[in-house]
Amino acid sequence: MAAAWFLVLVAAGLGLTRAGPVPTSKPPSMQTGCDTGMFKYLLSTEWESMRKAKNALEKSLKNQSCSSCLFPRPWTLTELQVWERPVALEAELALTLKVLQTVADSSLEDVLDQPLHTMKYIHSKLQACVSTQPVAGPTPCGLLQDWLHQLQEVPEKVSQDCLEATVTFNLFRLLACDLKCVAEGDLCVRT
Repeated sequence: MAAAWFLVLVAAGLGLTRAGPVPTSKPPSMQTGCDTGMFKYLLSTEWESMRKAKNALEKSLKNQSCSSCLFPRPWTLTELQVWERPVALEAELALTLKVLQTVADSSLEDVLDQPLHTMKYIHSKLQACVSTQPVAGPTPCGLLQDWLHQLQEVPEKVSQDCLEATVTFNLFRLLACDLKCVAEGDLCVRT
């Protein structure tokens, strides 16, 4: 009887190995080879250049009394679905780059050069991830759609000085928390 069970188990095992691997469900960005995992940790030299840039930007800002602040937003990326997080981060990074590139044309060009280079690289990788999502896939709704709309409208509604202030004060959260959350994918959960 034991020999019969042994043969049944061997036959079942052979059948499973011929069946191939079990398909898993992955987010669209992971199916296309999008690797944001490299952004879990930035190099200390990158952090140092970001810190110097942020300090220089803060010194250059005039006394701001902005009536509306875009950042910090009243929610975190963990409130979005995993596939929505890179979309939100890419849009925020695009606005940050747009604002800081105008500042970089001023006397802060030297201190902003390396941080802008790093952010442009991160942005290009995020753009690639976002653009690889299937067209027929899910569309942004609710919180994300409202946020994307707000990001598009804010440059027309807020002064350049207020935009500079808000993206400057948001810089570390953007790169420390949000970028890490996108890099962690499903592992980034609400704490």
